[in-house]
Amino acid sequence: MNIVVRIQNELERAHRGEAWHGPALRVTLEGVTAEKAIARPIPNAHSIWEIVLHVRVWLVEVRRRLSGEARDLTPGEDWPALDGNGEAAWRQALAALDEAHRELRGAVGGLSEEGLRAKVAGTEYSNFFMLEGAIQHHAYHAGQIALLKKML
Repeated sequence: MNIVVRIQNELERAHRGEAWHGPALRVTLEGVTAEKAIARPIPNAHSIWEIVLHVRVWLVEVRRRLSGEARDLTPGEDWPALDGNGEAAWRQALAALDEAHRELRGAVGGLSEEGLRAKVAGTEYSNFFMLEGAIQHHAYHAGQIALLKKML
C-alpha cells in the first residue's frame, strides 16, 4: 500500500472506526444529543459540542495548509463559539465535521509521495508530519469526548 493511501486509511480509522487505539471520533459521538453535547460536566472545560467544532476547524485548516495556504488561527477561530443549541444545530455541526473529514481525505488523495515530504508553508515540518498530527488530534479529542460522555 502506498503512503498516500495509508494516510487516507488512518484518517478514516480515526474518524469512523476500526482504529487500534479504541473507538473512533464518530463512534464516540454516537448517542450524543444536543443536550449532552452542550453540557459542561467539568467546570471550565470544553463541552463535547465545542470540541466537535474545534476538530472541524483543524480538519479545514490542515486541508488549507496542504494547498500551500498557512496562517495562524486566532483563539476564536481555534475554538469557535456555538452557533445554536438545538438538535438541528447539533446535527448540522456533525454534518460539517463529516464534510471537513471527507474534504481532507480527498485532498490527501491528490498528493504524491513527494507532496507528503514537502514542507508546510511557514513551518519546518512536512505535510506527512502534519497529517499524522491531524490523526493524533482526532484520537486525543475522541478520548476527551469519551470521558465527558461518562460524566453525563
